[in-house]
Amino acid sequence: MALYTRVSGSVGMITLQNPPVNALSAAVRQGIVDMMDKALGDPKVKSVVICGQNGRFCGGADIREFSGNMTGPPLVPMIHSMESAAKPVVAAIEGIALGGGLELALGCHYRIAHSKARLGLPEVQLGLLPAAGGSQRLPRLIGVPAALELITTGRHVTAAEALQLGIVDEVTEQNAVDAAVKFALRVADASLDARRISTFPCPRPPATDAFFERAMQQVRQNARGAVAPVACVQAVRAAATLPYAQGMEREKELMATLFTSGQARAQQHCFFAQRAVNRWSMPNGARWDTSKPRPVRKAMVIGLGTMGRGITVALAQAGLSVVALETTEKQLMEAKQAVSGMLERTAKRRAVAPGFDKVRYSRDMRLAADVDLVIEAVFEDMPLKKKIFQQLSSVCKPGTLLCTNTSGLDIDQLASQTRNPELVVGMHFFAPAHVMKLLEVVYGPRSSPTAVATAMQLGKQMGKVSVAVGNCRGFVGNRMLKPYLEQAFFLLEEGATPELVDGALEEFGFAMGVFRMSDLSGLDVAWRIRKADELAVTDAPAGQSTARSRQGRRYSPLGDLLCEQGRFGQKTGLGWYRYDEPAGRVAKPDPWIQDFLERYRAQHALVARRMDHQEVLERCLYSLINEGFRILEDGIAAGPEDIDVIYVLGYGWPRHRGGPMFYAGMVGLARVLERLEHFHREHPDVPGLQPSNLLRKLVASGSPPVHRWKEVIKKLHSQL
Repeated sequence: MALYTRVSGSVGMITLQNPPVNALSAAVRQGIVDMMDKALGDPKVKSVVICGQNGRFCGGADIREFSGNMTGPPLVPMIHSMESAAKPVVAAIEGIALGGGLELALGCHYRIAHSKARLGLPEVQLGLLPAAGGSQRLPRLIGVPAALELITTGRHVTAAEALQLGIVDEVTEQNAVDAAVKFALRVADASLDARRISTFPCPRPPATDAFFERAMQQVRQNARGAVAPVACVQAVRAAATLPYAQGMEREKELMATLFTSGQARAQQHCFFAQRAVNRWSMPNGARWDTSKPRPVRKAMVIGLGTMGRGITVALAQAGLSVVALETTEKQLMEAKQAVSGMLERTAKRRAVAPGFDKVRYSRDMRLAADVDLVIEAVFEDMPLKKKIFQQLSSVCKPGTLLCTNTSGLDIDQLASQTRNPELVVGMHFFAPAHVMKLLEVVYGPRSSPTAVATAMQLGKQMGKVSVAVGNCRGFVGNRMLKPYLEQAFFLLEEGATPELVDGALEEFGFAMGVFRMSDLSGLDVAWRIRKADELAVTDAPAGQSTARSRQGRRYSPLGDLLCEQGRFGQKTGLGWYRYDEPAGRVAKPDPWIQDFLERYRAQHALVARRMDHQEVLERCLYSLINEGFRILEDGIAAGPEDIDVIYVLGYGWPRHRGGPMFYAGMVGLARVLERLEHFHREHPDVPGLQPSNLLRKLVASGSPPVHRWKEVIKKLHSQL
């Protein structure tokens, strides 16, 4: 709804009321129409101010209305009516003006923003385009290049940048509503002929056709199969080349195509999934989200390698005091220099103070006695981590939360080394830790709801999307990654090349395929883990297995053999690809790899065959998805939304595919089941290809939509 009042004698004020972000629901739109009629019909009102309650202007459309029949006044005529009003209309932008909220502001004659406000047209991130005139008005206001960049990326801008671009007329440090009222009084009698953006000519970029061809090429390359950014370019092109009314028709046509697309449904699934992961109960029935988190003001990070440095920066940026601990003076000084540089660069980008004073560097473990929370971030070595947790248990004050940044080790073993195992949880960050949005919060059977709630809240404070997961080898993300990587290796054995596998996955939408990503991460990292598990070729117990078999199941030693040659990826200039120099970034096919694979196949009497992209996708993706179903069976993840959020935010799963579990539903669960059965018949020594019980149960239940899987999961658990 909207509230109407008259202030300062002659200013009609319309306040949007729809917490938390004053979304443009049917009731709000109706309220705007009614209150505008009231203001324009009041002879005492000379100008109008539109604002939002609780310090937020408007977060855009009410996305919940997308799944049903839209009711209430349509947004486009409402904005046109406002723009054509005979009295000046001023938008008072506090907090946010996003999507339809910014389009509403663009329909006003003037825009006043608070200095901390953020503005943007993020519809592309929902698989849509700004279809309430945003794609037509913004280019007319700030020019095609700037508008195109904002619309195709969905990027938010600060008030300062909005002023520089020309989106807003004034920025104030004071209350934006008060400033807008004063502004409205000043312009009450001003002519509005030059204030209606829809009447502006759109400045055409030089060599318009060539400009848009280049823009389309770049957007297609970055979109990796997403259709919404492409439609955004087409809409902005209409603004530059057609009269406003025809441009609006084109915007409407493009939106109609996107609105019902599978990609829009996928991206909206991601939107709601990110909110769903905040509600989760533990297997013992306790709810962490109703438990009160403990306050964390001071934290310690132990181990200042790549991950530890990023975690230190993330904590400092969140306003915490941090003790950064390393074992040697040399390592400590190197870490201090690196962390200071990261803080400085990030602060410059965000236009905030670097927070150097937040971090204290030390080699003294006794300082842990004064902190509220410790995050251990040494490399993946269980004996070393156990030793650290034993020390922490004797040094820390009662109630200190002990966290480990492990990517897959058993946190129960670490908890068993402490006096208070209920205070131990995993906090699995993703590199770079100060940038990546995902945080897996791992709880064990003895972790308390308070400990989980505290870790989840700290993740939120750091700007992360935190997902609570159960304790098992690899947790959710890395557990699912294992069969995906295995299939990629098996495909090489059977005749594929790294370029074929990566090409199929990148065409699907991943930023990097399996082998390019392995080169970037470092092949030696996974090799070290396989050696610790006695899986690597040189470490397998004598007589236990052949080179291509472990514990009765198929195993590919290709990665081990590559590492034995000193090919660790980008860091050495050689991995699955060749790099022109160590730490180079451009992956080039290496003839040596082709020879290496041919020799390997000959040695093991393997006959190479041709395979296509479809087989690569089905083998890699369906094995990953199948493990996701097993994770749901085991209760390691609360629901399919949790898995999808983890994969989209942490593993580069393309957002326009909705996450692996949503994608399985889009493909058709029966199809996934049929293909897994087919591949398992061909490869009976690969247990990961055997379809999970949950997948079979879902298909037998009629393949319900993803949001109804929990009903089937609950029944399955009750039968176990």
